[in-house]
Amino acid sequence: MSETEHPVNETSDLPAAGGTDQDLLRSLARRQPLIVGPGTSLRETLYHFSQDHLDAAVVCDPASGLPLGLIRLRDMLHVIGFEGGGLDDPVAVHMIGAPLTLTADAPAHRARVMMAKRGAEHLLLTEHDGRLFGLVNQTDLLGLRAGGAEVLIAGIKSARDVEAMALAADRVRRRGAELFHSGMGVETLCYWMSGLNDLIAMRVIELIEDEFDLPAVPWCWMAFGSEGRLEQTFSTDQDNGLLFVPPDPDSTESVRQSFLPFAQAVNQALHFCGFERCRGNIMAGNPAWCLSADEWRKHFKTWLREPEPEALLNAVIFFDFRPLYGSDEPVDRLRDWLSRTAPEQTRFFHCLAEQALGVAPPLGWAGQFAFDRNRDFPHTIDLKTQGARFFMDAGRLWALKHGIWATSTAERLRLAGAAKRRDPEEIAAEIESFHLIQRFRIHQQLTTKDPEAVNRVDPDDLNELHRLMLKEAFKQAKKLQARIKQEFAS
Repeated sequence: MSETEHPVNETSDLPAAGGTDQDLLRSLARRQPLIVGPGTSLRETLYHFSQDHLDAAVVCDPASGLPLGLIRLRDMLHVIGFEGGGLDDPVAVHMIGAPLTLTADAPAHRARVMMAKRGAEHLLLTEHDGRLFGLVNQTDLLGLRAGGAEVLIAGIKSARDVEAMALAADRVRRRGAELFHSGMGVETLCYWMSGLNDLIAMRVIELIEDEFDLPAVPWCWMAFGSEGRLEQTFSTDQDNGLLFVPPDPDSTESVRQSFLPFAQAVNQALHFCGFERCRGNIMAGNPAWCLSADEWRKHFKTWLREPEPEALLNAVIFFDFRPLYGSDEPVDRLRDWLSRTAPEQTRFFHCLAEQALGVAPPLGWAGQFAFDRNRDFPHTIDLKTQGARFFMDAGRLWALKHGIWATSTAERLRLAGAAKRRDPEEIAAEIESFHLIQRFRIHQQLTTKDPEAVNRVDPDDLNELHRLMLKEAFKQAKKLQARIKQEFAS
């Protein structure tokens, strides 16, 4: 059997995370990678590169098929041209022995952030059992490096203290504002901002981690809320938590106490960098949200099986969780458990639907705008609680119902719509309405100096076309609520 192969990908026995999520890495590996054995010569590998117009190959064990490393065209040319390497050298001598690797069912956003952080050009994709699935490069993951992000990423990576990180965060926000005003799409902008904010948070955690002697156990910093949904805008606070895996249940409290000073220092550093402390104290430095993997699962199990209205008000923030820094695996296991457990909880969905229907879109019976009774901001609409939330609630509800791993609202609506075989044009209209409301929110955040008014808009301040567009977006929200009521609350 030849050491150089182009095998067909095999399907993992484990279920795909979220089933049909088109933003998973699995869907981005559009072609089979070149696979070579460790004894394959540079000459033979170069021949395949030239024939197939490739720039990298995966080195695999011919017996087990497990990936051993990565060999890149650029490295091979350097070795031959400047280091005296021979064309008959085996690739194993010159390969990258521990290439960047993720499971094929990881979200593409995670890969974008990881590749940007490491400066990697290629990423190996594996099945859950370690077998090779594919290979992606930066071209497959376009997005984060748009808008001149390279300079910003370099500034984040080179920061050596929290003061430098605060300056880097400010540069990201200012560049994001420029991209918004130049017309970048809302979804693209939010992915861009969230990706760079992830890098900022990861670098802050790295800097603070060096100051503490943390327990030698698996742990992960988790993002919730808008950060978890990849929908951070220009006025955002912290929603985060910490998950750890203690060596045994009896040591849980001692491990928690060891993590808390570190988590509190990270929360303080993020606050210094412009990410305001959560008013509801949903932060990793709060002992209530610095929990073992078993404790997190128990919380979610309680919310699913005993969905009291008051608990659900906060719980919805946690359902948007995703791993940010540390060991992804225990958080992914939690998400996998949730995606399999939640769809069976009928009472939970009934209560979650009632909560989603508790506020009506701000349109009166004659199609005119309706206003809340906020005395400080009369004749205004809160585009977060009376606008974007209708789409967020629907996306979250259907994602949990259909076991979808995606956390972003637009992706949840796309995937849930596909699972329900809905008209693609209707789904597109809902997503466009959500993004329109988000655009109005971002514009307000960039123009007001009052932190209490960052999500409020006075329709009289809009031109006629924008008022009509906002009304149409609220009509889409009403249709969403009608579907929720028909499916869950009737």
